Amino acid sequence: MKGLIRKNLQTIIGVILIVVLFTNTGAKAWVLRRLMDLGIFNAHIQEKPVWDVAAFNYQDAATGTVFNISSLKGKVVFISFWASWCPPCRAEFSSVMSLYNRFKDNPHVAFILINEDDDPAKARAFLEKEDAALPIYKTADMVPVSVYNGTLPTTVILDKEGKIRYHHEGLADYGKEDFANQMIEIVNH
Repeated sequence: MKGLIRKNLQTIIGVILIVVLFTNTGAKAWVLRRLMDLGIFNAHIQEKPVWDVAAFNYQDAATGTVFNISSLKGKVVFISFWASWCPPCRAEFSSVMSLYNRFKDNPHVAFILINEDDDPAKARAFLEKEDAALPIYKTADMVPVSVYNGTLPTTVILDKEGKIRYHHEGLADYGKEDFANQMIEIVNH
């Protein structure tokens, strides 16, 4: 039996790692973060046609106050649709926080992180664990498919006129200097 185990040790370890990755959200997020560190998921705002975003409402999960996205015209708006149970969302969260920390005092930039958890307590617990004192927003009505079709994470950047300048579904790294400089270009335009 020892010989059989010794002979198949790499296979056994590989199977155990695969099982852990498929069953543990934190492990998946950790692996995705390491891939982000390698630069595989770098985000880039490309020069492409922009289109208007139809207005939609979102609400503060704590107070229930409803806001309309069009009220933020005049600001560059970073919108992230995420959930605490979503490994790619968890993996990219530190990069979103890095970008947020860079622009949080800029009056021309707004961050709207829209949580898609069924239970807001899970979202609050995740933010507390990440030491992120951000409000939790929820969608208050239908969001146009051009903005969000249900894929998590989804990130959208609106320019000052409320037009979509960046739309990305899936994991991306927003913490790089290059991406921050692209945001600055949109703010200064």
